[in-house]
Amino acid sequence: MTENEVSYIIRGSVFNGYNTLGPGLLESAYEAALKYEIEKAGLFVERQVSLPMQYEEITVDVGYRLDLLVERKVVVELKSVEFVMNFHHKQLLTYFKLSGYKLGLLVNFNTDNIADNIFRKAIG
Repeated sequence: MTENEVSYIIRGSVFNGYNTLGPGLLESAYEAALKYEIEKAGLFVERQVSLPMQYEEITVDVGYRLDLLVERKVVVELKSVEFVMNFHHKQLLTYFKLSGYKLGLLVNFNTDNIADNIFRKAIG
């Protein structure tokens, strides 16, 4: 399955979770629900995946975590904030640099319109 096929299934799972829960909950609640929805769709999901930082010749575990990693291909960064800020997008791109993954979704559940709050990010 390609990254794009995986991200399509994730998007459907986001809609299912959002339509069930609605806005206003903690990020951790959406994370648990989305993991369940993605697994229900038949994909392998890891939650809170450790992301060490490589700096020159040292590796440092400074507590970075990928919210969800799906099929070991697609990173999902979840938010439950009033506004998605530019640094949220940059955070996901930096996670790509640290991890080597190339595709991810930034999802903000604290919204009245989930379709406008799923952001696909890719690096080439």
